Amino acid sequence: MTPSPSIARRKTLGASLGLGEKLFASSEERQFAADIEAGLEIVEQRLVEQVRFADEIADVTSRYLLDAGGKRVRPVLTLLTAQLGDGANDAVLTAAQAVEITHLASLYHDDVMDEAEVRRGVPSAQTVWGNSVAILTGDLLFARASKLVASLGEAAIAIQADTFERLCLGQLHETIGPRADEDPIEHYIQVLSDKTGSLIALAGLVGVQFSGAPEEYREPVRLFGERVGVAFQLVDDVIDLSDKIEQTGKAAGTDLRAGVPTLPVLYLHRQAETDPVAAALVARIDAAIERSTDDDVDPDFAAAVAELRGSSATSDTLAEANRWADRAVEALGPLPDGPVKKALTRFAQAIVERSG
Repeated sequence: MTPSPSIARRKTLGASLGLGEKLFASSEERQFAADIEAGLEIVEQRLVEQVRFADEIADVTSRYLLDAGGKRVRPVLTLLTAQLGDGANDAVLTAAQAVEITHLASLYHDDVMDEAEVRRGVPSAQTVWGNSVAILTGDLLFARASKLVASLGEAAIAIQADTFERLCLGQLHETIGPRADEDPIEHYIQVLSDKTGSLIALAGLVGVQFSGAPEEYREPVRLFGERVGVAFQLVDDVIDLSDKIEQTGKAAGTDLRAGVPTLPVLYLHRQAETDPVAAALVARIDAAIERSTDDDVDPDFAAAVAELRGSSATSDTLAEANRWADRAVEALGPLPDGPVKKALTRFAQAIVERSG
C-alpha cells in the first residue's frame, strides 16, 4: 500500500534529521524516535485542519503551500526539545503547529518580496493568484498562528511577537541593504539570524517551555536554533547554484537572477575588489542577467553560475556554514547527554551535508 503524503514526508524528514535506527541503537532510544514520529503525525493532521477556512478562496490559497510539501523541520525541533521535559503534551503540539504555520505564512510574503516563481517545486502563490492574494493569504495564516499562540497564554504571545518582529526587521534590512558604513557580509549574516534563525530558535524554545523542561535549558536551545538556522540558510545559498532541478525544485541561480543577496555572491564581490578573475566573473554574471528576460535566460548565465559554484566563494560559504553548525553544537553543552542532544547534534551535521 502506498503511504499517504504526510507519512511519506514524515519518514523522509525523520531520516534527514538522523532519527532512524542508525542513530539510535537501544530500544529506549528507538522508542524516543518513535514518539517523535508519532507526534509529528499528529501535528501534520492538525495542520491540515488549521489551514482550512470557511471562505472558499482562502481555503484553496492557504492550503496551497502546505499541500506542496515541506520538511517540517520546525515542528520536529519542537517535539525533540520537548523530550527534555514531559514530551509532546497538548501545549507542545499546539506550539509546534503555530510555529509551522508562522513559517508557512512567511513563505507567501517572502516569495512576493523576492519575486520568486517557484516554491516547493510548484509555481509560487503570487505566480498563480497575484501579489495581493499571496500577501493576504500570508496574513490569514499569521492570524491563524496567533490564535493558536493565544491559547497558550501571555508568555507564548510575547515570544511569538518578539520573533515576528525579528522576521519583519530581517526582511526590511534585506530589502534596504547594508548602510554605507556597514560590512555587507556582517549585515547579511544578521539578516539570516533574524529571518531564519529566530524562527528555528522559537521552534526549539517552545518545546522546552511547554513541556515543563528545566528553565536552564532554554538559552542553550535558543542559541542552537539561531545558529543552526544561519547554517541552514548558508547551505541554501549554495543549493541555489545547483543545476539539479529535480532535487532543488528551481533552476540554478534563481536567487541570483532575482537580485536576492547570497553569501557566495557577496564573497565573489569582495574578491573582485583585488582579483581580476573574480571581477571578470562578476561582469559575466551581471551581463548575462541583463541580457535575460523572464522567458529567455541568456545561454552564458548557466555557465557563469557553474563557475561560481566551483569557485572559492562557494567553498568559503560552505566553510562558514560548517562554522555556524559547529557553534550550534557547542551551544548544546549544558544539555544532558542522551537522545535529544544526540539528535540535535546530528541535525546540525545533516544540515551542512546537503549541498544540492
